Amino acid sequence: MSVQEYLDKHMLSRKIEDAVNAAVRAKAPDPVLFISNHMKKSVSSVVTKIKARQILDSRGIPTVEVDLYTNKGMFRAAAPSGSSTGTYEAVELRDGDKGKYHGKSVSRAVKNINEKISEALIGMDPTLQTQIDQAMIDLDKTENKAELGSNAILAVSIAACKAGAAEKEEIMILPVGANTFKEAMQMGSETYHHLKAIITEKYGISGCNVGEDGGFAPNISSFREGLDLVKEAIDRTGYNDKIKIAMDVAATNFCLGTKYDLDFKSPDKSGQNFKTGEDMIEMYTQLCKDYPIVSIEQPFDKEDWEHTKKFSRLGICQVVGDDLLMSNPKRIERAINESTCNALLLKVDQIGTVTEVIEAVKLAKDANWGVVTSHRCGETEDSFIADLAVGLATGQIKAGAPCRGERLVKYNQLLRIEEELGELAVYAGPDWRLP
Repeated sequence: MSVQEYLDKHMLSRKIEDAVNAAVRAKAPDPVLFISNHMKKSVSSVVTKIKARQILDSRGIPTVEVDLYTNKGMFRAAAPSGSSTGTYEAVELRDGDKGKYHGKSVSRAVKNINEKISEALIGMDPTLQTQIDQAMIDLDKTENKAELGSNAILAVSIAACKAGAAEKEEIMILPVGANTFKEAMQMGSETYHHLKAIITEKYGISGCNVGEDGGFAPNISSFREGLDLVKEAIDRTGYNDKIKIAMDVAATNFCLGTKYDLDFKSPDKSGQNFKTGEDMIEMYTQLCKDYPIVSIEQPFDKEDWEHTKKFSRLGICQVVGDDLLMSNPKRIERAINESTCNALLLKVDQIGTVTEVIEAVKLAKDANWGVVTSHRCGETEDSFIADLAVGLATGQIKAGAPCRGERLVKYNQLLRIEEELGELAVYAGPDWRLP
């Protein structure tokens, strides 16, 4: 392979040029560091290490836990198990040594992950869930997963799903037609379960593995494919006019210099699907016409103030600043002064104290901005952000799917608050942006 062929294959000239242009545009004080960090974003996520161990499940019985590492972080998952097994079920691999946990130890399954599965998956892209799972099935070579153990395969599959989900955008719903939060919660839960059924029909049960925020992470290839799934789920609930859609595009993750790589999840990148900021504005405008989208979070790179401003000024939907603002008062003030966006994604850990959180919300509200009280991917069972959303009357909360305890605790707290307030409780509904 010649030098030119190598450069063309990896699109190095374009990526380096885009990184330099981005550094100049941002007036980076340390351009070398800026370019280095920018180039890291262009690297596809790959599995770099897999480490398994034995832990105990909720019954005190051993199960398998996996730490799957990529060049973007570490993702952990554990295999659940039932108390009864059927003849045709996949086989959990247990040691059978009565001297250890009454024969329930899983050291063989752990060894299979650390020695066999790990070797097979290192270098693979975790966003390609089907390929990851098929590689393990091919390695096992049995119909019931008896060779490697279903507990070994499942734990790795879920960890890979979480890693892949970290690379993908989010699609959320807003039950703006509900009269109470209790009714809104019902709408959300019913939509979630219809969505699960639809994903199972189209992608199989592996498409229903959930990420760290409880959301499903099927192997979809485009914004429209995901939006079609959510739209179909809403249609099945019958709440068509009462539920709207919001998107978290997280465009910083696929911005390379001044272009946006819409093939960033594809293993066969041709370089043909790079979009300019103007192209992205056109795409978002069309999506808002084709789907009931009322809010888009982080539609452009965190330093692309120009196109965020252009899109926001069209007045098509709520434009939420996440990476753009980082809940930082100085960046919020700049965005207000320049009319860059019209809503704040409020992450309390980015600010540091409750007093500063209140000040940030006041800044946003004084500018007639919307405020979205947000969770983080690494959540706990603390319900504080639910109390905060009510106390500051933000009107919007982003706490993940109605799945996993650390997500549901926020929604359950909102149900309790509404009940305690009684007739004084006001659900924002159609006034969700400015309650």
